[in-house]
Order: sequence, then structure tokens, then C-alpha cells
Amino acid sequence: MENHTPQLPEEDNLYEHYTFTVKEGQTPLRIDKYVMNFVENATRNKIQTAAKNGSIYVNGSPVKPSYKVKPNDQIKVLFTHPTYENLLVGEDIPLDVVYEDNELLVVNKPAGMVVHPGHGNYSGTLINALIYKFENLPNNSSERPGLVHRIDKDTSGLLVVAKTEEAMTHLSLQFAEKTSEREYVVLVWGNVEADEGTVEGNIGRHPKNRLQNTVFLGDDAEKGKPAVTHYKVLERLGYVTLVSCKLETGRTHQIRVHMKHIGHTLFNDERYGGEKILKGTTFTKYKQFVENCFKILPRQALHAKTLGFVHPKTGEFMQFTSEIPDDMQQCIEKWRGYSKHIENL
Repeated sequence: MENHTPQLPEEDNLYEHYTFTVKEGQTPLRIDKYVMNFVENATRNKIQTAAKNGSIYVNGSPVKPSYKVKPNDQIKVLFTHPTYENLLVGEDIPLDVVYEDNELLVVNKPAGMVVHPGHGNYSGTLINALIYKFENLPNNSSERPGLVHRIDKDTSGLLVVAKTEEAMTHLSLQFAEKTSEREYVVLVWGNVEADEGTVEGNIGRHPKNRLQNTVFLGDDAEKGKPAVTHYKVLERLGYVTLVSCKLETGRTHQIRVHMKHIGHTLFNDERYGGEKILKGTTFTKYKQFVENCFKILPRQALHAKTLGFVHPKTGEFMQFTSEIPDDMQQCIEKWRGYSKHIENL
């Protein structure tokens, strides 16, 4: 690392920032490899270019791509893009609005739509669509207009959006106090033996893969935040199971992490290993069948089906249900056919 300590550039606020503190126990690792674990959708080449341009700082000084991180290093990464707050531009994007009044709206988000702008996704998001259609949406605690909660890019289903400050406060409190109702339908690998059950396990960042979360138990529990998922088997389909999951908490990737934790990774969940054939036979025809299912459903099999909450103005409990989208429904139908075939053998 260079001995001199230049100031960060004055145009710093025009860049997208990532800051991390290297944890105790980290073994020496090239910074370009280390940073890739933190920055979603960033290639190693892009990170190396940022380092060569003097845009990666450790303890206030620029470093080369070959610099090896040490415990407690303070890392700051600048990319030549504005922060997403400066990119909130309204876009005329169709939205499937299932309910709307003066206080809120409920949207059925398609798979593939990102909820809010961030690295690698500066347009085409739900927020871009919302601010095009609605003026003066209230910001949440993360300065994101209208958002009370979020679901992942490749998850389909229902979201409630606040249109007033009162609604934002009221609805956010319901999610925080676990009084809202959220049910997801998921297709998971393997036969879930118990008809129903509860998964409890603190969820936090995976220590080796920062793009994943994981469950921390026992002495390590403090590394994560409490998370509770209630599940119920809807249908057994041979080597996969259709399951209903109800969230008591709302941690990032909660269902994906909890189901993997009990040995049932979501079908075609690439980030958590579900895009591999995790259960079944070695027959070539079976492999072809699964690959065809992956083509039909090129995402994790996760749909936010039901959403319930108390209306912030009227006090009425409202519940909304959305149909399982075609790609996921077609995949389920193929597994139904396959499971009947193997039953008849």
C-alpha cells in the first residue's frame, strides 16, 4: 500500500459507494477477490479496473488489485456511477395494481423486476415505475419512496406501497411488530417429511459468500438476527415438494435460507445451489426433464401469494391473494405429471 494518504476525491458524492470493515479472523486475500463477495453483479474485471484507477481505498489510501486485506481494514469502493438516490427517474413502466386508495396501493410484482435501484440495476425498477405515476411518495428509513417492504428480483407477488407519511409509519410498524400477514408458495427440492413445522434460526451474512445469507445457531447466534418461518406442505410431487411458508419475521432471503437450512433448497434458486439436480435419479431422461423445468422456470420457485394488513386509515384488516404466475404453474404441472408417472411404475 502506498505510504502517502491522499484525500478522497471531492466528487465522491457522485459515485456509488460500498464500505466494509474486514472482520477479525480474515485470512490474507487479494482485495479484488474480497470485494467481489460484497458487491452484487460486479465482475472481477470491473473491480480490478476500479483499483487501477485509484477508486478502492483501504484505511483512506488507494490500493492496487493485488493488495491483501487484513482484519479491521476499512475498505471504501467508488464506482463511476451516481448513487441510486441521484438516479431516481420516473419511467412509464406498466404495473399490475390490484388495489389502490388515497393511502396505499398493492402491487403484484412480476419476477425479474427489481424493487429499487442499486448497483447494476439503475432503471426498470418498481420505484422508477412508482415515482412516474405518483408524486410525493413518502420515504422509508432507507430513503426509498413508498417502500414498506421488498421482495427479491426473481420472486413474484404482492407488495404494499405507502402513499402518505401516515401510511408509511403505520404499515412499517405492522411489519416490525409482526402483525402483517405474508404467505409465500415455494417449490423445494426433496420430500419434506413433516406435514408442517417451524424453522427458527438467526439469519445473517454468510461469512464466506457475502451474496448469501445463512443461519447462525448456538454461540454464533448473535451474528444474525432472529427469524421465524412457519411452513406447511401443500403437495408432494416426488423429488420436489410444494410448500406454503408464512413469515413471522422479514429477513433478507429468509425463506430461501431457512428452507435450505432444513435440507430443502428452493427449486432453481441459483444463488443457494438449487439450480443443480439435488434429488432424483441418474437417468438421462430424468436429467433432461429437470433441465426442461429449469427452462420453463428460469428463476427460484418463490411467489408472494398472500398479503394482509390493517388499513392505516380505516382500521379494517385487508387481505389480498395473487395467482401463482404461469412460469411457476407450468413447472408445478410438469412435476405433477412426473410424480404420477413414477407412482405408476
